[in-house]
Amino acid sequence: MVKTFKVLAALLSYPEPQLVAALDELEQALDREKLLGRSERQALAALFTVLRESDLMDLQEQYVGLFDRVRSLSLHLFEHVHGESRDRGQAMVDLKQVYESRGFTLATNELPDFLPAFLEYLSFVPLPEARELLADSAHILEALGARLKKRGSPYSAVFYALLALSGEQLAPTVVDDAEIRTEDDPATIDRLWQEAPAFGGKPDPDQVAVIRFYKGAAT
Repeated sequence: MVKTFKVLAALLSYPEPQLVAALDELEQALDREKLLGRSERQALAALFTVLRESDLMDLQEQYVGLFDRVRSLSLHLFEHVHGESRDRGQAMVDLKQVYESRGFTLATNELPDFLPAFLEYLSFVPLPEARELLADSAHILEALGARLKKRGSPYSAVFYALLALSGEQLAPTVVDDAEIRTEDDPATIDRLWQEAPAFGGKPDPDQVAVIRFYKGAAT
């Protein structure tokens, strides 16, 4: 089991008292495996500090304000590829079949493309395979990391850590202030949650690679 993926999954989960209580244990797991470099660990240390020192209700409000409210920050991978189109449903079925083929069972309230669930799955497969799977999602992870960094969120550290684990080196996503203002404008939130992919337009070939891999692995 690769516990680093489980730790990163936990850090991207909704903040609960159990998460805060386990922070020391999570950091120790990262120390033992040593899969992340110094820069990634330093960035994650800032997130650990925020999780330790902030009021729990504030953490929960900030989490919802980012990952549930802002569509371009959704933690559902297929949201960034298919939006709410029918193709997303089939992709969900394919990914669930991949999980089940390896004996991995989702919680009843989780969708297969929820990033923390995906990372939990990666923790149970051999590391080279996990890296390959992660690389298929690298463009999505990089874009999410860039958007969070632009907002000054320490959660960006998780996405850059995942990129480092994937081994992919991508050109940085450029996020301007106008984009952030648009995403935070209550009058535009409903309009942004439409069927088009969260990043706009047709998905690029690298993003679609996520779907291609899952379909192939399910057969």
